[in-house]
Amino acid sequence: MTAFDTGLLGGPCWLESGTGERVRLPAERWSEEPGAGDELLLGRCTGPTLDLGCGPGRLTAALTDRGVTALGVDHSAVAVRLTRARGALALHRDLFRTLPGEGRWRHVLLADGNIGIGGDPVALLDRVRRLLGADGSVLVELDPPGRGLRRSDVRIGSGSWFPWAWVGAEAIDGIADRTGFRPEWTGISGHRWFAELRRA
Repeated sequence: MTAFDTGLLGGPCWLESGTGERVRLPAERWSEEPGAGDELLLGRCTGPTLDLGCGPGRLTAALTDRGVTALGVDHSAVAVRLTRARGALALHRDLFRTLPGEGRWRHVLLADGNIGIGGDPVALLDRVRRLLGADGSVLVELDPPGRGLRRSDVRIGSGSWFPWAWVGAEAIDGIADRTGFRPEWTGISGHRWFAELRRA
């Protein structure tokens, strides 16, 4: 079992960057019931929602329980198994591969900093735009203001290195503009920052 899988199961989990920085990931939150910050995202999901990097499925399952069509996608088989155990649908797949309902989703979730997947937020939002319907939106969780856009190779525990990015709240406007989106809403809960982007 990988260190990431341990985190999915609620154990301690550390992210190490190429510069040697180590950050403890909020793995406990991934397995808990949705909190106040999560509710800011969930409340804006009013139609079919794709949860990219769904982890153990707290958001996918919460939407399903509320009668909102939702599908989780994760590269981890353990994440997919845990999401399904919560009664939600999930696919074990790279989000850059073909996914069901392309071009028809009402919302895409990039919670827990998943705007960083692949290390290139512009490429990721380009991909998300192709997944959304004409009136769709993407809900993203961001770093607090003042951190800008950062990229690095990272690893979890002693696992393999992979590219990742962090987007500060003040940087999302420029990234949105480059990908044909515009920020429509921002929200804050505790130390967590969020934004909703729609097609420009």
